[in-house]
Amino acid sequence: MAGRPERETGAMVVTPQPEATECGIEVLRAGGNAVDAAIAAAFVQGVVDPLMCGIAGFGSMAVWRAADGAHEYVDFHAPAPAAATPDMWEDLIEGEARDGFGFTLRGRVNDIGYLSVCVPASLRAYATAHDRHGRLPWADLLIHAIRWARGGWTVRPHVHGWWSMPAEMGRVANYERIAWSAPGRALYCREDGSPKQVGDRVENPELAETLETIAGEGADSFYTGSIASTIAADMAARGGLVTARDLAEYRAAIRSPLETVYRGRRVTSNQPPGGGLMLLEMLNILERFDLPALGHNSAEYLRVVAEAMKQATIDKDRHIGDPDFVDVPVQTLLSKDYARDVAGRIQRGEMADVPRFSAAGPSRDTTQVCVTDADGNCVSMTHSLGMPSGVVTPGLGFMYNGCMGVFDPRPGHAGSIAPGKARFSSVCPSIVFRDGRPELVIGAPGATQIAMGVLQAILNVLDFGASMSDAVAWPRFSATSNLIDVTNRIPQFVTRDLERQGYGIVRSPQSYGIAWVHGIRLTGHGPEGGADPATDGMALSC
Repeated sequence: MAGRPERETGAMVVTPQPEATECGIEVLRAGGNAVDAAIAAAFVQGVVDPLMCGIAGFGSMAVWRAADGAHEYVDFHAPAPAAATPDMWEDLIEGEARDGFGFTLRGRVNDIGYLSVCVPASLRAYATAHDRHGRLPWADLLIHAIRWARGGWTVRPHVHGWWSMPAEMGRVANYERIAWSAPGRALYCREDGSPKQVGDRVENPELAETLETIAGEGADSFYTGSIASTIAADMAARGGLVTARDLAEYRAAIRSPLETVYRGRRVTSNQPPGGGLMLLEMLNILERFDLPALGHNSAEYLRVVAEAMKQATIDKDRHIGDPDFVDVPVQTLLSKDYARDVAGRIQRGEMADVPRFSAAGPSRDTTQVCVTDADGNCVSMTHSLGMPSGVVTPGLGFMYNGCMGVFDPRPGHAGSIAPGKARFSSVCPSIVFRDGRPELVIGAPGATQIAMGVLQAILNVLDFGASMSDAVAWPRFSATSNLIDVTNRIPQFVTRDLERQGYGIVRSPQSYGIAWVHGIRLTGHGPEGGADPATDGMALSC
C-alpha cells in the first residue's frame, strides 16, 4: 500500500487509483506543491475512474498552508439549475433510500438522464484552487490526464466491480449508467453491451481533446467558451435543465473550516452542505465515552457509536442543507452541551429513531485525494459525480454528475429542490491537528457512509493507536437508519448480542466497505499513508 524512496521529503500522495497517486508524486517531483498535485491527480481520476468523479462533478477541498497556518475550504457543491422548482417531482415519489441518499421516483428521472444533472462544479473549483495556491503552470496539471485519456488505461478490479454493480436501494444499476448514452456504451462496454472486464483497455480521445482545450484556454472554455456552447446545446436538445447561463454564473465558494476539539486535538472539516458538521457532532458525542474501555468493535462499542451516527443522521435530515437557503443550527449541533445531552441518552440505553419516507446496499460514486508536500502543506479533497447521470455529451468524453437525485422532492424540507441550491453531501475532507500541526489528513468516498467511515478511522488512530494503514483497514459499520450495517469481518457473535438488544443488523458479504477511507498520518519519522484495501489505491512518498 505504500512505497518509500531512498530519501524522503515528507511528501506523500494517497488516492484510490495507482495512476492518480503516481501522477501526484510526479507533480511534486517537478516542483509542484500539494495543491498542484491534488488537482493533477483529480484530473487523472476523472479519466481512470470515470463513474466516480470528473470535471462535471462536485466536491470539497481542504487546504492548509504551512508557511502561515492559513486554512480554508474550496467548496464546490453542484447547484440545481435555475429552471428547477421545488414541486417539479412531488407527484412522482415512490420511496426514500434506506441510507437517506436520495429518493426513488417514477421513471427514475432524478437518477439517470439529462434531468438528473446539476450545474458542473469541479473544474471551476480546480481552477480556483490553482489561482489561489498553485505553483506550476495550469497546463502542466493536465499533462498526465491527457496522456491517460489518449493512450488508454486498463480496467482495474475495483473499477469493474463498480461498473457491474446491480441496482441497490431502488437506484439505477451502475451497468445501466455506463450504457445509458451511446458515447458511454462505446467507451465502457464490450460489443455485447456488458461492462468491460478487468484487463480491458479504455481509450478516450474525445476526453483528451476536451482536456487539451481546457489546458490551453483555461476553465473558462468549459463555463463560457466553446465547451460551454456544446454542453448547453446538448442539454437544450435533450431536455436537460442546465443552461449556458447556469454554467457562466457558477463560482466555487471559499469557506473557513468548521472545527471542534477531540481528546485535545483540533479537528477541522467542511461547512454545510458538506458532511463536516455530522463528523464533528459525532466526535463531540463520543468524547463523552471511554471508547478503549468498551473494546474496539465490541457489541457495546458498536451500540454507542451507532447511536451517535443515528443522532447525527437525524440532525442532518432535519437541519442540514445549503446555508444560503436553510438556517442550519451549526452552533447548536456543534455545542458540547448538546453532545452531553445526546451522550446521556445513549448511556441510558435509549434508541434513536431515524424516520424514513417509505424506505426501500450503499452508493459510493466518489473518490479522494490526500497530499502533503515537502513544505508541510496539506490537501484533502473529496470529489464526486454523486450518482452518475449516465449522460456523456457526444464529442466531449466525460460523464456528468447526477446530483438532482439526492434532493428531497417534497417541498418545505431542508433538502428540497430550489434553483441555485446545492443538496447535502456527506463529503467531509478533514484535518486533525496536534500542537498546531497537522497529524491526520483524511477523507473518503462513500455517499451517506462517508462521515461514518472517516469517523471510525479517526477513532482508530486517536483512541486505539492504529497506524494509518490499519486505521483504514479495520472492519467498519454504519447506522444511517434504524438498522446497523456491518461488514463481514464484524463477528457474528458481536451482532447477535446487538440483535438480542433489539437492533436490526444488515450484514454485507464484503470484508471491506462503509466508505473507502484514505489518509496520511504525519509522524516524527515521516508520513504514514493508508489506502483503503477495498480499492485499487496506494500511498507513495517522495
